[in-house]
Amino acid sequence: MSTVGLTFPVNTTYEEWLRAGAQISRIVNSSAWCLGDWLVRGQDRYTDRYRRAIDDVGLDYQTLRNYAWVARRFPQERRRAPLSFGHHAEVAALPGPEQDYWLNQADNRGWSRNQLRRQLRESRRREHGETGPLVPLPRLVVGRERIDRWRSAALREKSEFSSWLVAKLDQAAANVLTEFDTD
Repeated sequence: MSTVGLTFPVNTTYEEWLRAGAQISRIVNSSAWCLGDWLVRGQDRYTDRYRRAIDDVGLDYQTLRNYAWVARRFPQERRRAPLSFGHHAEVAALPGPEQDYWLNQADNRGWSRNQLRRQLRESRRREHGETGPLVPLPRLVVGRERIDRWRSAALREKSEFSSWLVAKLDQAAANVLTEFDTD
C-alpha cells in the first residue's frame, strides 16, 4: 500500500481480496470519524493554530468542517458501528431522539446510506402533505458566510438544513402572497 494505491500479489485468493476490501472499507469509514474527532480536539484546544493545521493537512476545508460537525453531533458512545459515517451524517441535523429513531431503522432494516436518505426525504414529504413528483430546484450560488449563517439558524431551531430552507421559503412566499391578497 502507498499513498497512491494498493498492489496485490499475483497469487491473491478471492478470500484474501475480499478481506482486503472489508478492511479498506472499515478504514475509510473510521477515517472520517477520526478526522472529525481530531478536528474537534483542535478546535477546542488549539484555536490559535487550528486553521493553519487544517491547511497543512491538505484536505478540503468544507469536507473537514462537515466531519467535525458530525463528530460533535455524535459522541463516540452514540455512534453505531454497523452504520457508516454517511448514515450518521444524514441524520446529524435532527434532534437526538429522531437521530436514534432513524439510525435504528437503518440498522434494523439494513438500509444503505442512500436508502436512509430516501426514507428521510419521503418522511419529510409526507409531513408536509406533498404527494406529487419532486422537481429539482435550480442550483444557487451564494457566499460561504450566508450558508454558514443559515446552517447555524437551522441548528438553533433544531431543524434539518434543507427542511429549514424550504420552510423559510414557504413562509416568505406566504407573507408576500398575503400582502397582495390584502391590497
